[in-house]
Amino acid sequence: MVTIDLSGQSKAAGGSASLKGYLAEPRGEGPFPGVVMIHEAFGLNDVMLRQADRLAAAGYLTIAVDLYSDGGTRRCLVATMRSLLSGGGRAFTDVAIAREWLRSDDRCTGKVGVIGFCMGGAFALLVANDGFDAASVNYGQLPRDLDSALLGACPVVANYGGKDRTLPGAAAKLEQSLTSLGVEHDVKEFPTAGHAFMNDAPVGPKLLRPLMRVMGIKPDPASAPEAWQRIEEHFAKHLAG
Repeated sequence: MVTIDLSGQSKAAGGSASLKGYLAEPRGEGPFPGVVMIHEAFGLNDVMLRQADRLAAAGYLTIAVDLYSDGGTRRCLVATMRSLLSGGGRAFTDVAIAREWLRSDDRCTGKVGVIGFCMGGAFALLVANDGFDAASVNYGQLPRDLDSALLGACPVVANYGGKDRTLPGAAAKLEQSLTSLGVEHDVKEFPTAGHAFMNDAPVGPKLLRPLMRVMGIKPDPASAPEAWQRIEEHFAKHLAG
């Protein structure tokens, strides 16, 4: 895994002044399809880096873009969430820069998908109609005007947890919207899973973890493998096919 400096493009476009990402490269000569990975609210931690490695192992040139490049989680979380809620701003520019970096790289085929987890899943949903060829949304919050946000979206695969108390009914609402818009999709709610169920280890401040477990925010090793299989099949069809 290699840290890449995207600050040159970012400053010119109005993104994060110190924008960086982690590049996970598949084995072999390529070229490979690309994937922009958007991290959860706790930032680009070790769990997220392992998710990027997994995508690379599946054959995707992956940039895990660091939306907290300009100061870490404490300084950037609020501004990033404001960007998410408004549907525009610096964080969206950062994602677009990572997408175009992949498309311009000789190791990339030009096909680029987006994947996000938790907060990143919400971002992935909102950028699904912004130049990506496929999107993977994992327990991402739904936008207020769902139909408007998803109009013209690329094919979407989505994974939600039935025991996720933070997003009750989200899978059904997303399924209904994508169906009505005619967007190709595959949405599943896993009955035994909660929020962040695809993480391979607990994350967040240790003092908050008991509360997080009560809210259904924890790994679910029983559901995660199928969720990953669905993602890999979706990307194989729309990016590598």
